[in-house]
Amino acid sequence: MEMLRAFARFAADSLGRMLSGNRYYYAWVGFLLLLIAAGSAAYLGQLRDGLIVTHMRDQVSWGFYIGNFTFLVGVAAAAIMLVIPAYVYDWEPIREITILGEVLAVSALVMCLCFVLVDIGRPDRFWHILPLVGRLNFPTSMLAWDVIVLNLYLLLNWFVVTYLLYCGYTRIHYVKAIVLPLVLFSIPMAVSIHTVTAFLFNGLASRPFWNSAILAPRFLASAFCSGPAILLVLLQILRKVTSLRIKDEAIFKVAELMAYTMGFTLFLTFAEAFKEFYSNTEHLVYTKYLWFGLQGHHTLVPFAWASAGCGLAAFLLLLVPRTRKNWVTLNIGCALIYASVYIEKGMGLIIPGLTPDPLGEIYVYTPSLTELLVAAGIFGVGFLVFTLMLKVAVPIMLGEMTIPSD
Repeated sequence: MEMLRAFARFAADSLGRMLSGNRYYYAWVGFLLLLIAAGSAAYLGQLRDGLIVTHMRDQVSWGFYIGNFTFLVGVAAAAIMLVIPAYVYDWEPIREITILGEVLAVSALVMCLCFVLVDIGRPDRFWHILPLVGRLNFPTSMLAWDVIVLNLYLLLNWFVVTYLLYCGYTRIHYVKAIVLPLVLFSIPMAVSIHTVTAFLFNGLASRPFWNSAILAPRFLASAFCSGPAILLVLLQILRKVTSLRIKDEAIFKVAELMAYTMGFTLFLTFAEAFKEFYSNTEHLVYTKYLWFGLQGHHTLVPFAWASAGCGLAAFLLLLVPRTRKNWVTLNIGCALIYASVYIEKGMGLIIPGLTPDPLGEIYVYTPSLTELLVAAGIFGVGFLVFTLMLKVAVPIMLGEMTIPSD
């Protein structure tokens, strides 16, 4: 009973923290709420008129929504880039910021689920894939696997973050027998969410561009550099606007790991391109459309080469210690990695897999205003979740928010 009262007090104080702040905090939250409102209005229009208000068609049935979903699954999986050094190798400088990686994972997963929801033409039928309610078709359906691993990983990260913050609030040491197994279990779970997402693509035998055995390793490698790239920028912002002490060596070590994973990503991209061009089968048409254009259509070509160029430049910047430990070039490298992987997971993955269509027709897809507004609203939801969780996490980590002594 005492624990329930303490948790109720923790929840109440957390809500109070979320609702209070300076004018910059209110301005930021207000901006996010405006994004959410704009996205909600656009989505209501989509619900009323159907997916015809998007630019997705029979030829390109997956577009901006699924591209963002795929990218954000990688961001969520990247939390293990902090978990492994902190808990497997017991490296103290990173252990202090692991909880921030878990918070980012929760926010990214919320956005993932939102993007799946808005991509469904009839969201009222969502209950069909709910366990015990609908027919999940587990284990034969890859979609069933994706539903399970994403929601399980979300619950796992949410529980770990909540439990650690509750322990910090009540000034009691967390039970290692509870936290350590869950944190270690999050490592294979993080790998599984992006692996299953890759299997959703390469399990489609009729889509040769996706039907590759190295798609899952490519997904994981790109995720383990794009997620930390976002986190490193956020950590630097937190150091500026709060009293949170984040050691330079922790940031530089994560940047070093990002260089290795970016190098591996480039290698896998080259290996896949070599296989397609050297074998020169009829399936080359999809890769050729991406890198060099086809039938006078070159929409994706500048994006494909920009993605490769950004990735290579970021790899070199983060590989060299001198540029990796320079804050300007470090942040440039993070921005380049984000751009490289975001393009690769969207235009470089979704569109070439669907274009040309089975009849050889090329449908040039570009996101509609509705898709852009809905996506902006979802990103607003994700950033709002991240902001509110940080509003509670940071003062607890600093020891400024604890349960009052009776």
